Amino acid sequence: MSFQLGSALLDACVLAILAKEDAYGYSLTQEVREVMDISESTLYPVLRRLQKAEYLTTYDQPFQGRNRRYYRITESGRAKYNELLEDWMVYKQKIDTVLLGGLNSE
Repeated sequence: MSFQLGSALLDACVLAILAKEDAYGYSLTQEVREVMDISESTLYPVLRRLQKAEYLTTYDQPFQGRNRRYYRITESGRAKYNELLEDWMVYKQKIDTVLLGGLNSE
């Protein structure tokens, strides 16, 4: 994808994934990669930032003799996700209006 993706959109994608189910870092990276080019080294600072903002919590779970760190969305994280989703819908409509000449892509 050739469009620059900002941190708010990345936050929204991570929160959207975690709103469905808890996930560990690698699986989150793989799911986000389906829609944007991102590396684990880019994702982990995002996860730490969202955790510091209290949008995420973590817990460890054993897997094949090691612990995996899972991320879980908090209630304030769900509220932030809903806010970002509303912002996205407004932004998307404006971009659609320009790119599609007033046609709605729905």
